[in-house]
Amino acid sequence: MAAGAPRVFVSHLSGVPVFDPNGDQVGRVRDLVAMLRIGGRPPRILGLVVEVVSRRRIFLPMTRVTGVESGQVITTGVVNMRRFEQRPTERLVLGEFLDRRVQLVETDEEVTVLDVAIQQLPARRDWEIDKYFVRKGRGGALRRKGETLTVEWSAVSGFSLEEHGQGAENLVATFERLRPADVANALHHLSPKRRVEVAAALDDDRLADVLEELPEDDQVEILGKLKEERAADVLEAMDPDDAADLLSELPEEDKERLLTLMRPDDAADVRRLMAYEERTAGGLMTTEPIVLRPDATVADALARVRQSDLSPALAAQVYVCRPPDETPTGKYLGTVHFQRLLRDPPFTLVSSIVDSDLVPLPPDTPLPTVTSYLAAYNLVSAPVVDESGSLLGAVTVDDVLDHLLPDDWRETDFHGEGGIRLGRT
Repeated sequence: MAAGAPRVFVSHLSGVPVFDPNGDQVGRVRDLVAMLRIGGRPPRILGLVVEVVSRRRIFLPMTRVTGVESGQVITTGVVNMRRFEQRPTERLVLGEFLDRRVQLVETDEEVTVLDVAIQQLPARRDWEIDKYFVRKGRGGALRRKGETLTVEWSAVSGFSLEEHGQGAENLVATFERLRPADVANALHHLSPKRRVEVAAALDDDRLADVLEELPEDDQVEILGKLKEERAADVLEAMDPDDAADLLSELPEEDKERLLTLMRPDDAADVRRLMAYEERTAGGLMTTEPIVLRPDATVADALARVRQSDLSPALAAQVYVCRPPDETPTGKYLGTVHFQRLLRDPPFTLVSSIVDSDLVPLPPDTPLPTVTSYLAAYNLVSAPVVDESGSLLGAVTVDDVLDHLLPDDWRETDFHGEGGIRLGRT
């Protein structure tokens, strides 16, 4: 862990209020959700169990947490209000870790876990268990007299998985180190039963990333095995263009039912994309590029570009538009590329360095023209603008390649040490 990274004892989080960016209270923390891992790695904190006003308990992923400080938790404001359901691969920290009898690795001495410290990884929103506050002794009447001490997570046994276990929990822990494309490749070659078990055990964001890398048949199979509310959650976590592609493979009745279960804003984006022909700029684009107003500065732009959940293609440029900032935007003014942002002072207005010479793509631009456009201008992303001049979205090179490669390209095996091996022997 890097020095200075935030560390919090979970007992201090119990009952603290959760606020959105506007200062409105969402609810209170009731527990933390952890996932055990393989190979002596500390348990990862997946999110918080938050009790909202209606006394419903919901799940708040740590990726949606922007601050844990001064007796409060701050979120991005994007909160799913569906009831929390614990999965077999998940552990509740307050409910299952505290008061647990475990052993110290060096001495085999039994201790009781009184508290757990979590720490945020440097430059990321991921949190891990960092330390345990334990009491020696056997508990009962003598429990309060035992010596207390704070130890590293590695000094306590019982909080990791067996290295060679083959259950869904072990597979999920093994897959944690892999890129989504590699997890998708592994899932593709599991038996249908095990594939669905592992997919169901992944958290929503991870499953969304993996689904985007799977062949269409596997996507449809996995989505069809999930509970409908969970399927809607996963679709919301997917990029809108990928969610639209997946829903287009479903029967009309199933598609409409899932769209109805999705949050209205997310469903609206997906419906808008599904209105375009698949192999056109409108059908290929994402509706979530980086949009800035003309009075934004280079510093503002770089802060947006640094967001960890952005793909490299989307982070390569920002689009300057008049309000509203959400697509479809106000009048599209032009693009500022990442390299230009690095060359100008932080206080520079993006409107003063915008590239307005490049003609944007109409939404009905066919795929071959989109491909030629990206190649001719050496771009990894291109703006899609309607007749009124509003930015609708952006086409990225990865989505273009997805439609140019053979249908079975996702069955290619990728190996970091030996290069690429096409196909399976």
